Amino acid sequence: MFQIAEVDTASAELATLVAELDAFQGALYPAESNHCIDLAAIGDEHLRCVLMRDAKGNPAGCGAVYLQGDGAAEIKRMYIRPAYRGQQLGEKIIACLETLAADAGCTLLRLETGIHQQPAIALYQRCGYAFCPPFPPYKEDPLSRFMVKRLRDGG
Repeated sequence: MFQIAEVDTASAELATLVAELDAFQGALYPAESNHCIDLAAIGDEHLRCVLMRDAKGNPAGCGAVYLQGDGAAEIKRMYIRPAYRGQQLGEKIIACLETLAADAGCTLLRLETGIHQQPAIALYQRCGYAFCPPFPPYKEDPLSRFMVKRLRDGG
């Protein structure tokens, strides 16, 4: 059984997972195509971060939603540790992030992911995200895919 809990940006467990994600993405993409954000630099006011733990309390995955103040938010820092993949944990984290965004008044969720992360792209499509043009602050990047989902009123 897995549990998802909201954590603040200073969480050491979150930082560990984000470092693993950065290393994973760093091996796939050049620096100019790695659109990482420093969660702590943005701060808790504009972010909702979640951590998923397994039955023993071990961190299994994470995600964040960056509230952009215009009714839109961006999914950031989605990561499932390799040992936990294939168990539909990504869908659960996405659903939690969508609820947090809707609760904050967002009606539109966007994301950027890389072309070499086909399982992530498939996950987002299963969750109802569709391809779209780049959105600010992004520019066209042949190594990126941009996706969007309109949330129903309140989620």
